[in-house]
Amino acid sequence: GCTHVLHHLSFSLSCRRLEPSERPLQMVYDYLTAMGYAEPVRVQQEAANSDLSCLIRFYSGESCGNQQERTLLTGVFNVRKGKTQLHKWAERQVILCGTCLIVASVKDSLTGKMHILPLVGGKVEEVKRRQHCLMFSSAGSQAQAYFVSFDTLADYQRWHRQASKYTMHMAVHLNKRSKQSKERFFSCHPTDAEGPLFCRFSQLKSLNLSHNHLGVFPECVCEILTLTELNLSCNNLHTVPVQICNLQSLQTLSLDGNHLSSLPEELGGLAQLNSLGLSFNNFSHIPAVLERLSAVDKLAMAGNRVETLELCTLARMSHLKTIDLRLNGLRQVKSESLEAVSQVTQLDLRDNCLDSLDLSAICNLEALYCQRNQLGTLTLSGFTLRMLHASSNRLTTVNIYPVPNQLTHMELSQNLLEYLPDWVCDCRKIEMLDVTHNQLSELPLRLLTNLSLRKLLAGNNHLQRVPDLLDHVPLEVLDLQHNKLAELPESLFYKALNLKYLNLSANALESIPPSSQSEESLSTLQELYLTGNNLNENCGALLVGHQNLRVLHIAYNQLLSFPASKLTKLELLEELNLSGNKLKTIPSTVSSCKRLHTLIAHSNHITVFPEILNLPEIKLVDLSCNELTEIQLPDSLPATLQELDLTGNSSLILEPKTLNLFSHITTLKLDQKSTTTAADSTSASTPWAHGYSEMSGQRNKLCVSVLAVDQFGDGVEACYGIFDGDRNEEVPRLLQCTMGDVLCEELQHSSIDNVYMCNTFLTSHRKLGMAGQKLGASALLCYIHHEPSDPGGYFSLTVANVGTCQAVLCRNSQPVPLSKVYSLENCTEEMERVKCCKAIITEDNKVSGVTCCSRLLGCSYLSPWVLPKPWVHTEPLCPQDEFLILGNRALFERVSYQEAVCTVQAVRDPRAAAKKLCSLAQSYGCKDNIGAVVVSLHIGEDSCTCEPPVTTTEPRGPPPTPLPVSVTPGPTEPATLSSSSGIASEFNSETSASEVGSEAGSTASDEHPSSGPASRPERRCRTHPGLFQRQPSSATFSSNQSDNGLDSDDEAPLEGVISNGSKLEVEVDIHCCAFQLRSGVPASPKDLKIADLKKSPSTSSLFGKKLSNGSVVAPEDSHNLIEVALEAPKKKSGYFTAPAQQDPEDQLIVPPCLEQEVREQLRGQTLLVSGPSALSAPPSLKDPIWDHPHPPAFASHLVPGPGPAPILQQEVYDTAL
Repeated sequence: GCTHVLHHLSFSLSCRRLEPSERPLQMVYDYLTAMGYAEPVRVQQEAANSDLSCLIRFYSGESCGNQQERTLLTGVFNVRKGKTQLHKWAERQVILCGTCLIVASVKDSLTGKMHILPLVGGKVEEVKRRQHCLMFSSAGSQAQAYFVSFDTLADYQRWHRQASKYTMHMAVHLNKRSKQSKERFFSCHPTDAEGPLFCRFSQLKSLNLSHNHLGVFPECVCEILTLTELNLSCNNLHTVPVQICNLQSLQTLSLDGNHLSSLPEELGGLAQLNSLGLSFNNFSHIPAVLERLSAVDKLAMAGNRVETLELCTLARMSHLKTIDLRLNGLRQVKSESLEAVSQVTQLDLRDNCLDSLDLSAICNLEALYCQRNQLGTLTLSGFTLRMLHASSNRLTTVNIYPVPNQLTHMELSQNLLEYLPDWVCDCRKIEMLDVTHNQLSELPLRLLTNLSLRKLLAGNNHLQRVPDLLDHVPLEVLDLQHNKLAELPESLFYKALNLKYLNLSANALESIPPSSQSEESLSTLQELYLTGNNLNENCGALLVGHQNLRVLHIAYNQLLSFPASKLTKLELLEELNLSGNKLKTIPSTVSSCKRLHTLIAHSNHITVFPEILNLPEIKLVDLSCNELTEIQLPDSLPATLQELDLTGNSSLILEPKTLNLFSHITTLKLDQKSTTTAADSTSASTPWAHGYSEMSGQRNKLCVSVLAVDQFGDGVEACYGIFDGDRNEEVPRLLQCTMGDVLCEELQHSSIDNVYMCNTFLTSHRKLGMAGQKLGASALLCYIHHEPSDPGGYFSLTVANVGTCQAVLCRNSQPVPLSKVYSLENCTEEMERVKCCKAIITEDNKVSGVTCCSRLLGCSYLSPWVLPKPWVHTEPLCPQDEFLILGNRALFERVSYQEAVCTVQAVRDPRAAAKKLCSLAQSYGCKDNIGAVVVSLHIGEDSCTCEPPVTTTEPRGPPPTPLPVSVTPGPTEPATLSSSSGIASEFNSETSASEVGSEAGSTASDEHPSSGPASRPERRCRTHPGLFQRQPSSATFSSNQSDNGLDSDDEAPLEGVISNGSKLEVEVDIHCCAFQLRSGVPASPKDLKIADLKKSPSTSSLFGKKLSNGSVVAPEDSHNLIEVALEAPKKKSGYFTAPAQQDPEDQLIVPPCLEQEVREQLRGQTLLVSGPSALSAPPSLKDPIWDHPHPPAFASHLVPGPGPAPILQQEVYDTAL
């Protein structure tokens, strides 16, 4: 019959023949259950989904995926055949498949004749007379050769490295039939019955059977006496047969990733065996048979279960020089005898459970790796020690005797050192010393004057001063960030003439020393980081001596200006960060910095666009959160400009001509502002707002995406997410576009947080399709909602994440971590799970050398080692919760939780806070993509989210006569509320849907359902269980449709750009009001369809255009209630923070002592409208710290009116930007 084969699409040897006892449906069930699906009904539904074929599939017949899986590299390059000049160069499709080079006879086509060149035993040589060119030649008397010219150095190195692996193998003589048999052997379970097949392999030297799930060691392999290399890794083997002794020619034996706990004594008879891989098995001790394998010089036993290492055992194995015992759960190292272990030179004990370590008996030790243990003491022999890596322990000192005069590199970061041992200063050859994240209070002068020290990392300590340098020192890199330095040695720069990198960020510096003692400077400084100090503009004059500066970060200081004449001296400057100062302008002399490619100057008071668009190499300009009003542009922009960020400039107005000039920019970030109409309005606001920031760093592409939806679903809910693809941008963008929709769907099926969040991640993982097979991303999703069991209660925050994206909640000014970091180094239980699955964890702590994360969305070919099942946690929100921070790995590697909380507290705008977090991470040394989302929270009595009751037919009383307002509905619109909030205005429904949008910022919000108020159920809150209701509204509108010169496929439209340049942004807050809406004509079916479409986060680009980097928030929908202020004060910055100035005659002042009595009386009324008060507020309510459209506290002044009941006069906030 047919051969049934299971295909996991892992792009490796993943096809295998099913056993007669295996059942495909049960296998699918087990696969989905292992992924994380818990409910049997849901498992059945997922099993029937066609998208599942990207993860697991079955088919009958011969395996059809072998050729594709054996394809290692492919591309179209210039090729020439033969070693003579008779043949011409031509573009051809070239494939490195298995051990052969395949060259197509037709460009970009595999349909024509294929020229196959076997590489085994051949050569791969560099062609020096042609750049990036290799010559591939086969072995034998009829050898052929092909010359391949590659486009880039990266391609050249990749092909050279991969092809060289096969030319080094000895020749394997296989005829065509034998080759077919070999491939059949690879894809099946070899049995004894198939032993006669191996008679054809009379000259076989190398055999790779890894990842075949054999279960049993194939004894027939032991009959191939010519084998020198045998790889049986990851085959679920439990024993090794004694017949292994037949392979007397065997030199390399790989048994990693199995279930072995012992080895046969006969293995010791393999005299030529020099490499034995035993990593990730179940050994509890070092096999005694290794004593007889005298040619083996490395003990590779990482990931086993060796809890005790006896040095006397190593002493008996005198041939072992390198010991690898990572990830063993090692608890102690015994040194009972006085016998020296003289042969061991390298010892790797990383990621174990050691609390003390005495290796003084290993007298010739050259390199020790003991990171991520629990070491309190460390004792070593220093005779031959060259490298010491002992970070992430609890060390208070390190004892080494004698002084290690051969020591060159020492890493002691993240320990508890209060002082440096004296012997450190005596090391004659030390070149690099890392003591970051300790408790050092001083640096010895003898250390800084060491004539061999090139790199000193001493950041995140308690240093208060740096000793004066008395003589010239060879230091090249000095990192002193996050200390308590108030000043630097006067002689620093002219005594350290080789200094190229200096990081002094996050100190208390008020000045910097001069670059030289005379006008002529010999400084070679190239990178200088001074962010987060107390420097003023006087430091600019001291910087000009560093004429070789390429990178200058001087953000978040006290600069009022930057000397124009001094900037002209920095001609080699490439990157300049001036953010977070008090600059009103950037000198025009910046145009003299011809090499400048990055200018970051957000969060200042800049009013004039700098003259930087004439620079020939400018790539990135960030002038967000400033006070720009207009931009003077040249006739043409440089072709190199890739990103321009102008968000947060509230007074900036750009003409369509300017936008057309910006059309070629890859990433153009401009504020969008929604245009609301009565037809689409939902009359809802939220007690939160967000801002986000992304920075690509030194990467050429941005692999971080953000999802931000302030108004999510049908209620007062929100959804925020951040996705980090590390080095791929495809998966983060896909997740950004789909996860909001998936969460909406899952909420329809379940109200249990763990269920709907887990299913959201698993479904998103499946929806990645082919892109998710080899690519993956860390993901974090936050959902703010009411508990289903208490819809009128306080909010809850449900967080789910995989990978290394993290969420932190600020509660009472303290950080509260909400996520779990799924990296192998940070999560012990995940490390154990991956080890039990027999994954190979490489020396850089990556699963199969691919990722350090044990849970990701995507990377399905690494299943079951890497899973998409998320960590889910729900945290009830309370009035003490101030804000939420979301960030990727790169952010929180540089910025601690506590510093992040303090940073955001000091900034009043969420967008500016997110910008600051990213800028700090960059100044602290981060080179990767950085993403941050800041969500300000106002959870409490002053922001209750009660919704209006359902519509009734009883009409409302007339509004107060002094301040009338009316909102006139369109022909098919339901009538909306008339209330006392401003002047009479009319709005129609002719606004284009594409105008309704909101860029990420402190007031950006997502789609809110546009269903009429009549269909909304009544919701009351725990704080106001009676008739107290809240109906806030925020609206921005204009008299004409925006014309920003961009079509639907261009970048994000400009905020509030209209033909007459006018813009008005208003919020009306009617807090705790119980009112009744007049019934109106229901919306047409067409309108309902559009409303449903606009609810979808993934369709947001239809209504608000998406940035080219994929990271935008969905647009804000309009509101049911639009009210306009008549005499509200206006500010040039901030959002809705100015208190309304009310007419004293319209105010009834209620003394605080009578406030409670007034409240009780108001509860007895049947129709009340309450408003906020700027005069008195309950002491239990916190004051908002954010410039945010958020209402103040409960009102305590009343306004008489002609209505059926007293009406509380409302405050109106308005900002004309």
